[in-house]
Amino acid sequence: MIGERLQELRKDHGMSQLELAQKLHVSFHTVSSYERDRSMPNDEIKLKIAKLFDVSLDFLLGLIDVPLSYNREPNCLPLPRDFSEQEVEQVRNYVEFLTFQREKGHEKA
Repeated sequence: MIGERLQELRKDHGMSQLELAQKLHVSFHTVSSYERDRSMPNDEIKLKIAKLFDVSLDFLLGLIDVPLSYNREPNCLPLPRDFSEQEVEQVRNYVEFLTFQREKGHEKA
C-alpha cells in the first residue's frame, strides 16, 4: 500500500523518482523499490515522506483514505477532497452559525 500512495503523492507533486530520491537522500533504485512494494522504507524515511508531502503516516500507510496534514491542528476537520467550493462554504457557514449559537448561549447565562 505504501508504494501506491508514495507514487501517487510523488506524481501529484510533479516530482520524478530521481528528485524524490535526492530529497530523501536515498538512491533512485530505492525509491523505485518502495513504489513497487519490493522494499519498505524505514521509520525515518516514512517520516521524511510524510513531512515532505504533508500527509499523515496513517494516510501514507493506507490506514485511512483522507490525506490529513502531517502538521494538522488537533481540531482540524478534514473535508472530502471532492467537496465543491459551495460545499466547503456551507461547512464554513455552519461553523460560524454554531459559534454564534454558543456565544449567544453564554450571553444568557
